[in-house]
Amino acid sequence: MSMIRRSQGRGMAAVAAGAAAAAMLVSAMAAAEPSAPRRIGYVMTDEHWALYETPGAKQECPKGFNLGPREQFKVLFPDNGKQRSVVDTQLAREAAVWFPSTTKEPFEFLEAQGPIALGVNLDGKVGPSDFTSPDGEKGIDNQLYRVIGCVRNYRREGELGIITTKWRQQESFNRLVIELTGVDNLDNDDEVQVTLFRGIGNVMMNASGTEYLPGGTQRIDRRWGKRYIHTWRGSIKNGLLTTDAVDAWIPEMGAFSDTSQLLFHGMRFQLKLTPTKAVGFMAGYADVDVWYYALNTAWATHHQSYGQSSAPSIYRALRRLADGYPDPKTGQNQGISSALDVAFTQVYIDQQASGAELPTQTARK
Repeated sequence: MSMIRRSQGRGMAAVAAGAAAAAMLVSAMAAAEPSAPRRIGYVMTDEHWALYETPGAKQECPKGFNLGPREQFKVLFPDNGKQRSVVDTQLAREAAVWFPSTTKEPFEFLEAQGPIALGVNLDGKVGPSDFTSPDGEKGIDNQLYRVIGCVRNYRREGELGIITTKWRQQESFNRLVIELTGVDNLDNDDEVQVTLFRGIGNVMMNASGTEYLPGGTQRIDRRWGKRYIHTWRGSIKNGLLTTDAVDAWIPEMGAFSDTSQLLFHGMRFQLKLTPTKAVGFMAGYADVDVWYYALNTAWATHHQSYGQSSAPSIYRALRRLADGYPDPKTGQNQGISSALDVAFTQVYIDQQASGAELPTQTARK
């Protein structure tokens, strides 16, 4: 009984500590001098590829979901008594994962349909293949939505979101951390500096493990995480942080703690800020080859089968719908417009050098 009381006491203490930290942060930012340079850190606590999902997927996926590896295998090699070798079946399909082709498949690939999508207008234009956001903004660039919108693994109920959410709570590495410096006001500020890091450490949660709490600490991986450190300009208007565009490597979590990374061309944030959290989009043109490699190094075919995610079919769609950053020699687009629906929780960043002292990259406005 005493152990139960001590455990309950520690849980209540954690909740109280988080609430107290948030209150202190709000008070400190309000009390500081307007001209004083201020900083605030956030750690990513949730992310999903930005997909517009309707009940039953009837609007965006009227024909249903795409076939996965197991379903495709049965179509290619039906159980009709014909003798087949492992080399010509299982190994051939696995080879197709690692040496993908753009030749036609015997399966119909179901792209997400409809005019509505989540994301950001990345090129500042309204084109014929662009979407409209649910709140009416035109020119949304998110061709990756067409690729994975009808792949069950990437939807909210899919294995990807469920499992990575669990690992994000448990693991202490490959965390995405951002720090805002030069902040005069979280509602309106013409210029702030945004620095991205890879963090090391667990995220503080409530006693039941159902809610992230502000006020925790993240250490910065400066030894092995140098490639993830990026600094660029942003501004805040009506509580919305909007950054310039920058090419950036992003640390990712994968299956069973496998680490992976993504490369975004022209990446930017659109985040609604509060003293305790930040929610919105991390958007840009995902590098097709890096995205595909991350898919297969972080998720084996076995795990992709859970959510009917066929890598060879996805690769064909990625190449077909890629819409940015053409290769200077071949002219083939290397990036596909995309967005991550993200949530961050406020943390204190433990580091020797501040984000403001890091070299700033040249960003595209």
